[in-house]
Amino acid sequence: MIFVALKMLIGDRLKYLGLLAGVAFATLLIVQQSSILVGLAHQTGSFIRDTAQGDLWVMDEQVRFSQDSLNLRDTVLQQVRGVAGVRWAVPVYQGFLKARLGDGTRATCILVGIDDATLTGGPPSMVEGSLADLRQDRAVLIDHDAAPQKLRLRNAGGHLRYNDRFDINDHEVRVAGTYRASKSFFWEPVIYTTYSRALSIAPAERKMLTYVLVKTQPGADLAAVARDIHAATGLTARTNEEFAAVTRDYILTETGILVNFGLAVGLGFVIGVLICGQMLYNFTLDSLRYYGSLKAMGATGLTLIIMVLAQVFAVGVLGYGIGIGFGSLLGKLVGNAGLAFMMPWWIPVIAAIAILVICAVAAVLSLTQVLRLEPAIVFRA
Repeated sequence: MIFVALKMLIGDRLKYLGLLAGVAFATLLIVQQSSILVGLAHQTGSFIRDTAQGDLWVMDEQVRFSQDSLNLRDTVLQQVRGVAGVRWAVPVYQGFLKARLGDGTRATCILVGIDDATLTGGPPSMVEGSLADLRQDRAVLIDHDAAPQKLRLRNAGGHLRYNDRFDINDHEVRVAGTYRASKSFFWEPVIYTTYSRALSIAPAERKMLTYVLVKTQPGADLAAVARDIHAATGLTARTNEEFAAVTRDYILTETGILVNFGLAVGLGFVIGVLICGQMLYNFTLDSLRYYGSLKAMGATGLTLIIMVLAQVFAVGVLGYGIGIGFGSLLGKLVGNAGLAFMMPWWIPVIAAIAILVICAVAAVLSLTQVLRLEPAIVFRA
């Protein structure tokens, strides 16, 4: 009977292809929008992961995300170094400053100052030059991949390159190297320099220290060290994962991204239910005479239920596979173009559950007609 059901399904090519297209499109929309949302959420913590050379970030308790600079007093650094379980602690400056490129083009950049002695907290990998070149006079590092878009010379053409000079807050600096970092959610280019040079470039304030990056002793309890730092300084100490999670949650809830992509995922589910449900329902109506014939020949209700479920299952599995395939291909193309796309294992699982629900709804709509079918419909036909 399952073979007969599949022959009935494939026999009407137009409706069969329409059913596959409906399920595939619903799967594609759910997978694509969910993966873009996850990709954007992952990008919000790129700076934290790239700077994850320590175990804890010490910050003001009101800091909401990684670029939310609420500066601390300079004495905090020594207080943190004196806490039991701290192996080392280095200062980090971060601030939004105005830059003027060589052709007069103006841009906003994120200036990051890292410890002069150890250069801890620098970019993850260098492309041109070395991290030690930051110790040269007026040296800064720029993002090799982001420079063509974010540090573009509008009047002269091209973009800021290795060895070029430009101004940050009316202080001349020189590009001593370029680095490669993770794709960031935030648009502003990140420029690295030493901590002391960052303080000399940035507008003078009473508090200039943004974060303290802490490495704990081997085997130390991070939670206990964080509590001791809070007790000694009154500040919050977060692990890399906690800081990334705080940043992600703030961006998703405060910018409306979560709502927008959630609506898109929900729309994919609704479209799948409507298209698949309606087309399978119409297919069942057109096939009632065949079901009537089978019922007249002695087929039980259970047999007809199995036939309908086999049709729905076949459409669901094939449509889901096609949708996942196109979603992965589209994700690769989008990722190569530089846009956010990240598909962890649980997104296809969630999509499979959604398609299962869609197929279940479609099966219920179809079975209501099949189970109420009178065998006499064969004679009316």
